[in-house]
Amino acid sequence: MSELLKTVLHERHVAQGATMVDFGGWHMPLQYRTGIVEEHLATRKSAGLFDVSHMGRFIVRGAGALHFLQHLLSNNAAALDIGFAQYTKIPNDRGGALDDAYLYRFTPDEYLLVVNASNREADWRYLSQMLSLFPDVQMEEVSESMAMISLQGPRSQTILEEVITGGALPRPLKNALGTVTAGERRILVSRTGYTGEPLGFECFLAAADAPWLWDLLLEKGAAPVGLGARDTLRLEAGLPLFGHELGKDPTGAEIPIFASSLARFAVSFSPLKGAFVGREPLAVQSAALKKIQAGDYSSIGDLPRIIMPFALRGRGIARAGFRVFRGENEVGFVTSGTMVPFWNAAGAREMRAIGLMLVDSRLRRGDPVEIEIRGNRVEAVAVAYHLRSEKVPVPPETVQAKPVLEAVIPAEEGIQGSGCRICPA
Repeated sequence: MSELLKTVLHERHVAQGATMVDFGGWHMPLQYRTGIVEEHLATRKSAGLFDVSHMGRFIVRGAGALHFLQHLLSNNAAALDIGFAQYTKIPNDRGGALDDAYLYRFTPDEYLLVVNASNREADWRYLSQMLSLFPDVQMEEVSESMAMISLQGPRSQTILEEVITGGALPRPLKNALGTVTAGERRILVSRTGYTGEPLGFECFLAAADAPWLWDLLLEKGAAPVGLGARDTLRLEAGLPLFGHELGKDPTGAEIPIFASSLARFAVSFSPLKGAFVGREPLAVQSAALKKIQAGDYSSIGDLPRIIMPFALRGRGIARAGFRVFRGENEVGFVTSGTMVPFWNAAGAREMRAIGLMLVDSRLRRGDPVEIEIRGNRVEAVAVAYHLRSEKVPVPPETVQAKPVLEAVIPAEEGIQGSGCRICPA
């Protein structure tokens, strides 16, 4: 068995009492001493600090870089202005996802592509093989030389502002980028994240400088957060995870990219893209989805199942792979499920069981379903979202210290809170 990979912050995690686990071949913190629930709430209430240096980071440059990205990614890279990032997919020729990714353009002459840790090697092999079709493109992996730290939550901007000594944070727009300095250290900053928080940042910097920045952000009040709360936060925000909502379903069948609602942010059919990988099947999926949303199921065979959020009404936790029923008919599977904490209207802390499911495309929000948990069917309901906010980023001093959330989940809605359901990360 090969030795687990370690990020440049590994020693910090161990020293801070983290429970370390194998995650995609990396030795990563699952949780710290306070536990997953407290880390989740710390992010929603204040600021959570995440080591995401295990993710893959590739630089793409050269005269043909844009053409290369247009052909191999699903989004329209030509629409990506300098100083912005975009969510995208790496599609295969069947309309499924090899991975989902984020593309950043900090400078005019190169792009930074960030991919999932578990797919880093496979993505690099695939993209490298395709380079033979684009001789005027160079690609460099910087996963080891460049670290990546995420700071998320209502106090994240205040904390960063106390750290930077030069430059300015990105404009208060989702996916905006900027370059700052802290002391003599250069930091690339983006308004992106994987928690659904309207205030959140990802920081890219030299790996040698990452421990210094980590310590400083903790000193300023951020709370360290492990993989456990990272998962509950992204699930509460309704964000997909490769291997669950993307890739293969529990039967081993491929999940169409348009099964996820975030496809509308990640797939472009602009003429500027030309005949990119997967364009035809993705166009078929897109057309089917539009019909389904209009109540026309004549093309449901092209998109038989979609990802929907659900909330359990009964007791238990619905885990990935559990079967979903509508009456006597099996209609799909749970793709992700967990318990998440929240504050009710009285300010008391409670827990609720939520998840995402891949189900018959004819299901609608508010429809009751049952989920088989340890041989028993437990009542659940398809909801529009778990947590949502239409707020734009606001000055931290105007953010409530303790978000007021609804105690009861209506059949057609989730909970109003401080996260952002429609901004992928």
